[in-house]
Amino acid sequence: MKTLKITYYISTALVVLGMAASAASYFFVPSVKAAFGHTGFPDWFRVELGTAKILGVLALGIPVIPARIKEWAYVGFFIDFFSAFLAHYETGDPALWQIRPLIILVILIISYITYHKAILKKQL
Repeated sequence: MKTLKITYYISTALVVLGMAASAASYFFVPSVKAAFGHTGFPDWFRVELGTAKILGVLALGIPVIPARIKEWAYVGFFIDFFSAFLAHYETGDPALWQIRPLIILVILIISYITYHKAILKKQL
């Protein structure tokens, strides 16, 4: 099942790279800081979410991390992406801003499914 492994690694890499870039932008890009104000979230939440994303990136990106911790990273990212969709929807942001978190959510789900199939078949 080489296709399964390739799908897992590509989808996981996309999530990890995307979340690493997102976390970095939370700390270093002024427009992202302003966007948090636009959605009504307090500034401390931006820092907390950026830190959580870094921890999730490490959990999914490092192969030797235990499966139970990876599970929590998947849950955290799922909540993050779905909440981002809701926040953009509720604030009336453009459709692209609303759809982007859902696209990443689909990629996360693909990573999660292929991770479990590969674990059950002991292919990773």
